[in-house]
Amino acid sequence: MGTRLVPSGRTATRLLQAAIGVVLVEGLLLQNPGVVVNALLSLGVTFLPPVLARDWEVRLDTRLTLYIAVAVFLHSVGMLGFYESVWWYDHLTHTLSATVVAGVGYATAKAFDEHSDAVHFPGSFLALYVLLFTLALGVFWEVLEFGARLLATAVGMDPILFQYGIDDTLLDLVFNTAGAVLVALFGSGALRPLVESLTTRFDRSFGER
Repeated sequence: MGTRLVPSGRTATRLLQAAIGVVLVEGLLLQNPGVVVNALLSLGVTFLPPVLARDWEVRLDTRLTLYIAVAVFLHSVGMLGFYESVWWYDHLTHTLSATVVAGVGYATAKAFDEHSDAVHFPGSFLALYVLLFTLALGVFWEVLEFGARLLATAVGMDPILFQYGIDDTLLDLVFNTAGAVLVALFGSGALRPLVESLTTRFDRSFGER
């Protein structure tokens, strides 16, 4: 189906975008830069699939498009206080975000594998690659959170990203790992349309095998 959602999928995505818009307005009313910035970034992510389809001819499956929208919606809502008040909320959003990151890493590597006869990634290597790719970006995100908190403290502003100490960081990485493992075990079928779309794009950009 590509990024052309069936009516129910299109409606669900629009509703999620509207809900993120409500979070954005709430952030503006609260004068909370963390809520505002994260809501804007989340909205941007929801509009990325049609941009990829239009400009790069990379098409995401309807279910994957919705899944990404749900993940960023939950993150933006979490900035309203759920990260602090609901003990498991951060674990949920980190797991969902990790599956999105792992899915991008898996689909890209698999597409290169299918595009080029000179490259072959065995299943075991792909699983390890997905895990390391996700953990590397997870560590980068934790460093970004730490730096953002230090910067906000230095200039006397509310932090845009939150980091709650080493225990929180380690737990985040555990749930990042869980997301990567889920993709490595069960993601091949769901990500197949994206792999095929990326492979076609690579063929057009770099030439046939």
